[in-house]
Parts: sequence; C-alpha cells; structure tokens
Amino acid sequence: MNNNYYGKQGFPGNPLFTNNQIPVPNQSTAANYTNDLPLEQSYIENILRLNKGKQVRIHMTFPDSQEFRDREFSGIIEQSGRDHIIISEPSTGKWQLLLMIYVDFITFDERINYSDEFVPNN
Repeated sequence: MNNNYYGKQGFPGNPLFTNNQIPVPNQSTAANYTNDLPLEQSYIENILRLNKGKQVRIHMTFPDSQEFRDREFSGIIEQSGRDHIIISEPSTGKWQLLLMIYVDFITFDERINYSDEFVPNN
C-alpha cells in the first residue's frame, strides 16, 4: 500500500458534504447560463423530424473501415434522434438505423421543411 498517497495526503478539493450539510454555491458568482444560450434549435434531428416521410440520400464515412469507408444510404426518413436516423426502403422492405456520428451530409430531392423558430431574431 502506498502510504505516501493513501495514508498521509488528503484528497484535493473541497468536500461535497460537511457535517451532513450540502454547501450552497455563491449565487453572486454563479454563471447565468439561461440568458447566454441562443434560442436557435436547428439541430439535425429536429430538421429531420420536420421532414419525416421524405426520400433522402445520407452520405456517410466510416473511417475505421476499408471495405465500407464511404457509403450512401437511400430511404424514407422514419425517425431521428440526437444520435441516430432511421430510414426505410419500401422497395426492399429494409429498415436501417444509422448513427449520426458518421453522417457527412444529407440530400433531398425536394424542398426541405425548416422552421422559422430555428432562425435567430425571429
């Protein structure tokens, strides 16, 4: 056992609990993040949700794969989340769950639905 670390030194920093009391942060120095954040919510998953049911081509790169490095997936947007897109291919009956981390870009053959709420200062 390392007595120099475990036996003699205290853990650096302030304890979370002192005498079973939780310390209250100093309100005068705490950052006010709610006023600093933009109202814009134009995340990819929100844009994809507005375009649910449309035909898309999703261009993806898989950097760790030599066999499937750059791929294009075609289908209809069924669902989207912060980290994924679900598309279906009606001609084959195939459904695919694609990870957002690999998306390079997405193309549509028709106009993209976009909310005015995404545009700042509206």
